[in-house]
Amino acid sequence: MTRSAVGKCLCGDVRFEAQDVPETFGVCHCEMCRRWTGSALLEVSIPEQSVVWHGTEHIATRQTSEWAERGWCRNCGTGLFYRVTMAGEWSGSVDIPLGIFDDPSGFVMSHEIYIDFKPDSFAYGGEGRKQLTRQQCVEKFSLLGNDPADASRGRIDQGETT
Repeated sequence: MTRSAVGKCLCGDVRFEAQDVPETFGVCHCEMCRRWTGSALLEVSIPEQSVVWHGTEHIATRQTSEWAERGWCRNCGTGLFYRVTMAGEWSGSVDIPLGIFDDPSGFVMSHEIYIDFKPDSFAYGGEGRKQLTRQQCVEKFSLLGNDPADASRGRIDQGETT
């Protein structure tokens, strides 16, 4: 089941409206996501064509790996999205941080990745979610290549883990 949702950055200069928003979210503990968010990235993966951005002149992007980019508000620095830019099975969606939704209630965690990089003080409630280590992510998602060090350069989309 999906729903619609809206959200915005800290200063409100960038807003989004989304349709086809799943009820699940994922968590990434890789080094890059931790540094980008200051914690783990809790994200909702939405089909790119289902998201309308307002205030796009305030959005800055940076290619943060060979396959993906991240976007943020130029004015307040709020992280807005992670998007796979490489053509293929991982493209076509935008991962939006759960914290920028106006109402982040009601989502259910479906998976955690890079769990071997999760700080030992982090603990999430609930059961039944898929968990993958860094090495399992490298083995599962060929776009990362064979070198486990490559995995810390970006986040993996939800794929079939949901």
